[in-house]
Amino acid sequence: MNKDLRIAWLVPAVELGAYWQPVLREFTKVFKNTVFYTGLVWPGFDPSLPGCDVIQLVGKTKYLETTKIKDGYDRGVFILSPSIVGYLLSFKPDLIFAQAYSLWTLLAVLFMPIGRWKLIIIYDGSSPNADFRDSVFRTFVRRILSRFACAFVSNSKAGTAYLQEALSVPPDKIFTRIYLVPDAQALLGRLESSEPINLALNHPIFLYVGRITSRKGITTLLQACAILNEKGYKNYNLLLVGEGDQRQELEAFIKENDFEDQVTWAGWVEYGRLGAYFSQADVFVFPTYEDVWGMVAPEAMVFGLPILCSKGAACCELIEEGKNGYIFDPRDPQALAETMQRLLDDPELIASMGERSQQIISRSTPQTAAQAFVEATSFVFD
Repeated sequence: MNKDLRIAWLVPAVELGAYWQPVLREFTKVFKNTVFYTGLVWPGFDPSLPGCDVIQLVGKTKYLETTKIKDGYDRGVFILSPSIVGYLLSFKPDLIFAQAYSLWTLLAVLFMPIGRWKLIIIYDGSSPNADFRDSVFRTFVRRILSRFACAFVSNSKAGTAYLQEALSVPPDKIFTRIYLVPDAQALLGRLESSEPINLALNHPIFLYVGRITSRKGITTLLQACAILNEKGYKNYNLLLVGEGDQRQELEAFIKENDFEDQVTWAGWVEYGRLGAYFSQADVFVFPTYEDVWGMVAPEAMVFGLPILCSKGAACCELIEEGKNGYIFDPRDPQALAETMQRLLDDPELIASMGERSQQIISRSTPQTAAQAFVEATSFVFD
């Protein structure tokens, strides 16, 4: 395989994507002529870091919301700079990795006869409002664009199923590889360098990290806690890390159901300090109604936490039922309460499940993620 290939990435936004940096660091060890184009980077972005030095901003990505969905992703479109065409024609890539089916993917296809590049589409994961399966027009356009791709890299089994079932992509063109992975070395390194915190909470600590919004299913989590409270389970603490527009509503629910002493709000915590919270928790709960992946769950696995994961998150594929956690229906607080009760009744189960979490996530690293894209490139050119 020719390692002098010129490779361009078209990823409209990585505002929550610090995980791309270690993957690009590994990928560019193989393909040095790489440029990663985006319109939005994460807070604290440092272009001097290995992997970040290939990231180039093109315009500014904006999201135009068209439909508000209460318990799911809002519907809308990304507004992207068409100047990407000039960047591509100037760079003259041999191959483009395009994320999903944005305007940039469309432009990459339209200018393919001029640029003579090959195209690989990468797809993070699958969820009802992200897939637009109910939109005949969007599905039709995606099917057409898919015909111009030489290969696909899907981050999840759910994403692969969507590509095959909805877009009629041939199975032999799809590489199902987890590429949205935590960087264990970086996470644990940040833990060592971060200021220690002492939460002084009752154990076990059930931890949630993420936005405090209706889509994330925190209402179900608190309803489960209310059920446990009625049963007399008060020997635990729920730690909520994050901020959002639903906090006031949730605080009122907690007060109304009289378990304020068991809930601790940490508020927003910068990414580099999250390790201190993961390390002090005992169980991670991810009750989201809808997530195309959910990076916080594999990050929690790095710290040896059992995962109680909603079936609405594609990352539930990382859960071995009863071995490193449980999968539950995010609209069934009774089922979640029973699962939490199981761990409260058997603390030894928490330790064994945490060990299994670390074993599972150790298979998915920035190196394995980068290798997935190397394999797909080799497939296209060899």
